[in-house]
Amino acid sequence: MRKSRFTEEQIVGILKEGEAGVPVTELLRRHGISRATYFNWRSKYAGTTVPELRRMKELEAENAAIKDVLQRKL
Repeated sequence: MRKSRFTEEQIVGILKEGEAGVPVTELLRRHGISRATYFNWRSKYAGTTVPELRRMKELEAENAAIKDVLQRKL
């Protein structure tokens, strides 16, 4: 999978700017993203905060470790 130019924290920050009332066209131009990218991000990260993202990443890593341990036992 291709690595994004933006971290999830940066994406949330861009979306917060949009929620604060900055016009979408201004955001797109300022950050160099397409309209489709913005709305895909909005559907995926809408209402998410940076601490929530960090916690989700921790949980995903923990789940992956648990699955790995279970696979080794079988």
